[in-house]
Amino acid sequence: MQIACLDLEGVLVPEIWIEFSKRTGIAELARTTRDEPDYDKLMRGRLEILAAHRLGLPDIEAVIAGMEPLAGAGEFLEWLRARYPVVILSDTFSEFAAPLMRQLGYPTLLCHRLEVAPGGRIAGYRIRLPDHKRKTVAAMRELNFRTIAAGDSYNDAAMLAEADAGILFRPPENVVRDFPQFPIASTYEELRAACTAAAARLDASESPGAKARTTSAP
Repeated sequence: MQIACLDLEGVLVPEIWIEFSKRTGIAELARTTRDEPDYDKLMRGRLEILAAHRLGLPDIEAVIAGMEPLAGAGEFLEWLRARYPVVILSDTFSEFAAPLMRQLGYPTLLCHRLEVAPGGRIAGYRIRLPDHKRKTVAAMRELNFRTIAAGDSYNDAAMLAEADAGILFRPPENVVRDFPQFPIASTYEELRAACTAAAARLDASESPGAKARTTSAP
């Protein structure tokens, strides 16, 4: 059996921090996991910037309220969910994601949570599980699922490597350079084709003939 695991930001919705950076004019907040592989370092820096500018969760929520999924994302997700179970694995926070999940039809999302102080100041964050994307894919294998995964950033690389088929979707050049082993899709049409081809390869490897050849090999 097959399951699809997708990153959220950059794959189905715009990068929330980039949108917030544009709205506030704070260029440092535009850094994402496309730029910084160390997620804790990235988040600590973000919280310091928010504190310095006296910005909190209500300010970020106001920006998210005006955001929409990427053009074509809803149709792609509908297509994918008609064929496989789909889980979105993201390093975003449930407080950020809720409005966007509603627009996408409430797909299953596994992510993190914020620690919010009275008045809306973001005091910290709680990671659901370190390396949770890769570990989720590994757990799916224990449940006898074979995974097709798609992401765009450094924090997706371990998930893509753990999956039976990993696909980069619209990655920046630095991620392409550092992870040349993964095929690239630049449009949702190409991502559909990549998922279809991966599923066909996995189906072929699970066929009785393939199993017989494997078991009869010396």
